Amino acid sequence: MSEWYTLDDVADRLGLHVRTVRNYVRDGRLGAVRIGKQYRVSHADLRALTGDRAGGSRQVGVTSVVDIDGIGAAAAERLATFIAGLPRPAQAPHVDVVHEPERDRLKVIVVGSVEANVELLRLVGAMAEEAA
Repeated sequence: MSEWYTLDDVADRLGLHVRTVRNYVRDGRLGAVRIGKQYRVSHADLRALTGDRAGGSRQVGVTSVVDIDGIGAAAAERLATFIAGLPRPAQAPHVDVVHEPERDRLKVIVVGSVEANVELLRLVGAMAEEAA
């Protein structure tokens, strides 16, 4: 499932006041991505907050490498800075970003759970399209 929720959505789902959810984000208890002036919470981060670990104790890891061609140094730096600034909840994937200026190529390497990989890769894909 690849859904993103507003803080109001999260508050409604958990039966909390939106200020409480906002404090969870600020305290780092709830992972969220800031888009403009609003936060978005991924389905995986919401599950991590509630302790829902579907599938028991088995962990499945994924390593993904994304090549983004035709991206100059300035756009690559903006995307790398954005990725580095994302909140890192406990289940967040490890991310490395490498720019190859001679090829105008950005490599994004993501290591983590399947769901965390999918969520981050969707975000990177959307940001890469905007950077083009």
